[in-house]
Parts: sequence; structure tokens; C-alpha cells
Amino acid sequence: MASLLTPGSPSTPVNTESPVWDDLDRAMGQMFIMGFEGTEVTPQIKILIEKHHLGTILLTAKNLKSAEQTTKLILDLQTIAHDAGHPVPLAIGLDQENGGVNSLFDETYIQQFPSAMGVAATGSTEMAYDIAKATGQELAAVGINWIMGPCLDVLTNVKNQPLGVRSMGDDPEEVSKFAVAFMKGYKDAGLATCGKHFPSYGNLEFLSSSLDVPVITDSLEQLSLSALVPFRNAISHGLNGMMVGGCAMSSAGVNVMHACLSEQVVDKLLRNGLGFQGVVMSECLEMEALSQNIGVGGGTVMAVNAGCDLVLLCRLFSVQQEAIKYLKLGCEDGAISENRIRKSLKRVLDLKATCTNWEKALNPRGISSLSTLRPSHMKLSADAYNASITVVRDRERLLPLSHTLDSDEEILLLTPLVKPLPASALSKGSVPASVMGSTTPWGKCVSLMSGENVFRELGRSLARKRKGRVLHTSYTAHGVRPSHEKLINRSSAIIIVTADANRNLYQHGFTKHAAMICKSQAMQGAERQEKPMVVVSVSSPYDFALDTSIGTYICTYDFTETALQTLVEVLIGDLAPTGGLPGTLSQNQSHQHTKQHWLVEAFDEGRDTTALDDLLQKIEQEGPVNQRSELFGCSSSTFLLHNGGIDEGHFVVRNSSTGSLLGFCCTYLFKSTATGVIGAILVDPDRRKLSIGHSLHSRAIRNLLHQGSVKRFQLGSKLPGVFLGIPTNNNVERKRLRRWFGSMGWNAALSRPLSSMVLKDLPTWSAPEKVSRSMKQAQVEFDLVHGQQYAECIMEHVKTSSRQGVTEVYELALADQSSCGVIRAKKPKDGTVLGTVVLCSPGASWAELLPALKDTNNITWAISSPVISPSAGEYSTLLQGLILLGIRQVKEQQADAVLLDCVDSDGEFAGLSAMGFTVLHNFEEVSCDADSMSVPA
Repeated sequence: MASLLTPGSPSTPVNTESPVWDDLDRAMGQMFIMGFEGTEVTPQIKILIEKHHLGTILLTAKNLKSAEQTTKLILDLQTIAHDAGHPVPLAIGLDQENGGVNSLFDETYIQQFPSAMGVAATGSTEMAYDIAKATGQELAAVGINWIMGPCLDVLTNVKNQPLGVRSMGDDPEEVSKFAVAFMKGYKDAGLATCGKHFPSYGNLEFLSSSLDVPVITDSLEQLSLSALVPFRNAISHGLNGMMVGGCAMSSAGVNVMHACLSEQVVDKLLRNGLGFQGVVMSECLEMEALSQNIGVGGGTVMAVNAGCDLVLLCRLFSVQQEAIKYLKLGCEDGAISENRIRKSLKRVLDLKATCTNWEKALNPRGISSLSTLRPSHMKLSADAYNASITVVRDRERLLPLSHTLDSDEEILLLTPLVKPLPASALSKGSVPASVMGSTTPWGKCVSLMSGENVFRELGRSLARKRKGRVLHTSYTAHGVRPSHEKLINRSSAIIIVTADANRNLYQHGFTKHAAMICKSQAMQGAERQEKPMVVVSVSSPYDFALDTSIGTYICTYDFTETALQTLVEVLIGDLAPTGGLPGTLSQNQSHQHTKQHWLVEAFDEGRDTTALDDLLQKIEQEGPVNQRSELFGCSSSTFLLHNGGIDEGHFVVRNSSTGSLLGFCCTYLFKSTATGVIGAILVDPDRRKLSIGHSLHSRAIRNLLHQGSVKRFQLGSKLPGVFLGIPTNNNVERKRLRRWFGSMGWNAALSRPLSSMVLKDLPTWSAPEKVSRSMKQAQVEFDLVHGQQYAECIMEHVKTSSRQGVTEVYELALADQSSCGVIRAKKPKDGTVLGTVVLCSPGASWAELLPALKDTNNITWAISSPVISPSAGEYSTLLQGLILLGIRQVKEQQADAVLLDCVDSDGEFAGLSAMGFTVLHNFEEVSCDADSMSVPA
């Protein structure tokens, strides 16, 4: 049942079975999302709300002039709905992606933040969360309750893709990471979310006719491996809505004219394949290709039957009426069932329950709230732009220009003629081009310009900052004109701005031609042999990211005035750029030191414990919500054994100013087996790809090798049992880690598969008949013993195991007889021990070293470290017998679950699965001889 609020009572639940929804017209009204023209309530939108019960409205830049006007408009719309007897408020949606794609601008109250790709360039998911939350807070203050974001598209083909910096990049995992951070920020600000554009606009092929829709030619298998990864992850983290695009699909097994009208895409792929249960919204059915080929009325019926819960119609009242009419006709003639309407109604009501109620809708916080938020949001905006701007290359060390040029030398600024930003205030005529930002107690308040105006101000700002002359002119598809050549010849340095040169090929050609002129105009007798030229991409970073002939290349990721003011600070030297290219481009970023050496310090328990706890929590929270991290339940004490039989050596990379840890590595030398173990290498998720892990690994190996007794190295530790090896639950991450450790000298091809397994619902569990029968036939006696008096015979048996950590586990168990025990399998005649296994209660002194004990949310005991004598004969029978008796002992203790902490996935897996165990985590244990591992440089 959907829990919502009735008009008069903010706490009275309403559900889809309520008599108010018996009116099918009212239910169908909740299945449309519509827009309108104008900045005030129009008669048409009033009719749609009052007569046709329209439940959701999408506002655009054409509806919005300022924060104050927006607040009033939305309140007017909600009041109309309330007075018309709507059981629940309107969902009010808006595109606010930041960068150049914002629907709401207000130079006083609404802050400008970087584009999605610009945020990814900061490398910080924390900043992504903060920006999303700030954006959401501002939208919520004016009455918006549903944001059309985040954009989940992966740029699997960067050529001629219109999305550009609206996408977070070309790496599915990185897009997923930032998308989830955006989602959390929006939700914590009180907004519902809507992912787009399913099944991906990241690789579209465009045809020439306006009646031809863009086509996805990737197969479903190709999409699943790349483009669908962020959609899948967003769904697992609770995405509220999904927009399905209007693109076509054409590949083996898929032939779809419009994705949002296809049952194969919406119902089978999105609902069944990816498990999405939220609200599905169609692309706007007013698109020319769809309306001409199918018709809006027919398209509406097809969209609903395909599985769409909301049909989007952006603008025309006549078309919106047609859609409503045909939805009713579809129900009347049986083309659409009432049950189908009820399903969509429930989903829409569930979404509204997450983001609105009448008390909230009729009492927007408005300008007063925005005034309170303004100081912190202005600082966040400045910090974000400072952290996003990226110097990809500066081969000739031209930056900063204040060190390269004298103030009396001229700079030539060449900028393309581009259209205004799609939703900018200036393009609507609401902000005069001459208006400049004023100064406030919190910093600079910058109005939003675009196109030629913002580039003109870029030149002026650069001239003011450097206190020197800057010449500025534009270039077009006509290429390098004689006037351009003359200016290039007379200037001392050139700055060329490009904006999507991959799509606007004239910009690419112009830049290459200008670079050739600069090379040919070497200044005779001067130290510089080539005229300095700086290329700045103010949109897609792909323009010249891989073209190393461009020696100095900078990316800003959007060309709002805020972005270009930050660019000026970088050019002059007032700001040291820290941004990095997103996605796979970062692998080619020449200024990124892949072998950077970090200062690695020994872990100090008094100094670093709290910081390590913070790092563990941050990494654990990065994992998908439906898959617990191996670090669940860990704390700093988990890694500190304080065991006389084990030499510990732990290392950190830390921020010496704040004390926070950027990375942590734990190592152990198990004296009983002369095995040197790397138990974990952990790096702050926001500091990956900076060689922190490389530096920690090198120090760890060096430390272990310097202890001459080590004979073998191992990745993965039984004690503490956090990582038994390379985690393999996530196949993409598994491949990445195998490659990484392979580059460190480990041979992952010689790995051993291990698992931690769990048996849940223990009170209702019963032993499989086959296992019980085998135990009755076995010529073996079993007993359970506690305490040191049994140590001699047990430890003599345990010596037959060569696995690291096993001896130490038994020593701990025998020393803690109140919470641990050992089950023995013995020959009946002479009492020879054939096998043993350890029982450990959650209250044992060393249970902290097995964090998986906390991974079931129940009272869980552990069965650990089975050791079967080589002379025992039937290995599997003895193993199952020991574990079976262990389960029975634990069951008597009123436990809910049993953990097996280290299982050979090849040899033991099938028998244990038959007993009811399921996999908790999978690993690959990697070992090598100490002689084969050299001391890292």
C-alpha cells in the first residue's frame, strides 16, 4: 500500500484501495507528467490539474525567471491541486544538472556548480554528494520535489555524442560511483530522483532526417557489460524513477523503434532484467519522429502497455488532451487493463510519499531558506570549480602565464562562435549581457552569461588580472582568415578556446592550423623556439586529450562565467589546478604521476586508530547497498593481533596536517609457517589512482623481506579473517585487482579460490539424511574439548597443516575455554586424532578478528580451521562430520547462524552447500616463494 497524505491531514495515510481512487479518471491523471508555456499559471494547465487530475508537472527554463517567481508559481500550482481535491500533492520535476544545463537561474539565490563531468574531475565523491545536496536544498526551498537526475549515461563512444559533459565519463564504475553520490545528496535534501536516459544515450548513431531517431546499435550483451552498469548500481541504491529514452535500438535480437514504447525494453530489460520497481517515465511523446510515425495518442497507449508509469508531454495543450483521450479509450476498449493502471498508480504514489506531503507542498521555505544557505553554497561552488579544472598537459611549462610573459606582451584570445547555453538566463533574455556580479561578504556573486558574452568577459578578466593587453576575436567554420594570421603573428602568446571540437570539426581544424602557424613563427634569437599556445576546452575534455601535439591543454568542463573565472586564476597562477581527467582518459594524463612515491609511515596505534576507523567506514560505505563489504563489522582493532607468535608490521599514508589516513596496509609474519602475509591494502576511495597503494605495497614487501625468516608470501590472511585473498564477489573489481597485483609481481594464475560461508535459520535447520547416514557408518569417534589440558595432543595434530594462521587459531581457542572449544575426530581403538575443528562464540576474545561473524544480523558462531590428518582416509566424510557436530553444538546454544570462515571453493564447496551453507564472500588466495619476490625500488 502506498502511504500518502490527505488534503486535510499531514499524518493520515492514503492508499490505492481508498475510495478516492475508485474514480479511474483520477487514477489516470496520476499517469501523466506535463509541461506548459509561461511563467504564470495558464488556463490550460489549470484545466489539466482541475478537470483531468494531472498529478505531475515538469517545469523548464521557459517557466522560471527567478527563485522568488518560481516559489510563487509552484505554490499556485499546488494550491490549485489542493483546492481541486487532489488526494496528494503534485510532483514537480525539474532538470538541474548544473554546468550549462540548468532550468532555474537566479544570480542571487541559486548557485552555479560544475557540470557532472566537472564534478567527476574533482575525483571526490564527497564533493559530488555535497553539490547534489546543495542543489537539492535550493530546489526544495522553491517547491521542487523531484529532480530529473542523475544522468547515468556512460560515454562508450565519445565521437559526436551530444551528451558531452552531462555524462560523468566513459568508465562505468566511475560513473556509478559518482551517480550514487549524487543520488544520496538529492535524497538527503528531500528530493526524489530520476535516472536517465535508459538504456543509455552514450553511444548513439545519428541519421540525417528529423524523422529518424538516434539508434543504439550495441547488443544487449554489450550494454550489460558497460552502459547498463550505472543503471544497475543506481537501482540497487534505491533510485526512485527512471526516464526511458525515445531512441531506437537495432542489433542482434533487438529491433525497437522507440525504447520507451517497447515492452522488451521497459518491462523485460528494465523491470525483469535489472529489477527496477520504481516509476518509469517515457521520453516526451511530442518528439517529431514519434508524433509523425505513430501519433501521440497511439504512442501513449503503447508506452503504458510497455510498462511506463508516467507519459511525458512537454508543451502543447492540444497534444496533451489527445494523450488523455487515448489513454481513456485504451481502458474502455480493453487495450489497457484497470490492473495496469492500478500498478502505475501505486508506483507514482510511492514516489510522492518519499518527497512530498500537503504540509510541505503548501508551505515552501522560499527565499528566507535560500538566504541562509547562500554563504555555504557560494563557498562550495568556488571550491568545486577550483578542484575540477584540469591541466592535462603543460609540456613546455607555459603556466602560469605570469611567469612566461611580461606584462607588456600581448596575448591573443581566440574563441568560437557558440550558441548560448541551452537553459541559461541570458538565452531567455532575463539577464542583461552587461550585468556583472557584485561583491558580497562571502565572495564574488557572478551572474550567468554564455556564448560570446562570457568569452568577452573572459578576455577582460584576463587583462585585468595580468595587468596587460589581451586581444580577443572569434573564429568560425570559415577557418583561419588573414586577420587571424595577422593577430597571431603580432601576439606573444595564443589562447584558443574550443567547445566540443569532436562534434564541431571546424574548431579542431582551426586549432591545428593555428598551432602550425605558431610552430612556424619561431622567434629568432629568443629563448623560446616556438610561440606559446594554450588550448582550453570549455566543454568536452575529449577535444585534444589524446593529441600530444597540443603541448599545453586545459579543461574547464563548462563555459559558465564561474568556470572561466577559475580558468583565469589558473592561467595567472593564483590557483594550482588539481582536477584530473575522468574515466579512462586519466590513464593518458601525462601530468598524473603513476609512480608517485608517497611517504609511508609505520602505523602508530595511539595516533592513527581513530583515523583508521574513519577510513574503514568510508570504504565500507562505498559498496552497493545490497552487497555488504568485506569490511562490514571491522574496526581498527580487527587488524591488531597482539599475538606473540605473529610479527605485525602496519603502515599508513597520512595527511600530516589533518591526521586523516589516505591509505593503510597490514602485514603479518606467521612464525609457525614462516609465511609473510599482506592482510589488506586500503586506500581512500577519493585518492585512488594516485599510487598510494603502490607505495604501501612496496613498503610492506620490503619490511617482510628484511625479516630473513620468511619463506613464503601470501595475499590474504586467515587471521584476521577480513580478506582471505583478492575479493571476487564483483567480477569487474576482481579483474582490476588481479591486474594491479600482477603489475606488483604476484602471479594470480596460481591462486586458490576460497569462500566464507554461512548457514542461516539454524533453529529450523535439520541435517541432510545422506550426511547423517554417512556419519553413522563412519568408524570414528567425536568429542568436544576445552582448555589447555588438551593442547599437546591437539597441537601435535595441527602441525600437519601448513596453512598460515591455523596454529594461532587453535592456540587462541584453547586459551579461551569459556567461549571456544575444539571438536576432535578420533580412531576408536587408540584415540589417534584424525581431524579437528574450532568452535568460536561471538563472545570469544578473538571474535573481533572475524568480522564476518557480524555479517548476518543474528547471533552467529564460527566453525573455523578444520585440520584433517593426511592419513585419515576419507577427507570429505570427516570434514562433514566435524562440521555437522559443530552445527549441533551451536544449535544447542540457541544461536541463529553458523559461519565457516575459510572454505576451499574447489574441494569442499559442494558438500557444504548440500548441508545448507551459502556463500558470504569469495576470494582468491595468492601465494609465492619469498625468493621470487624482489625488493621494490
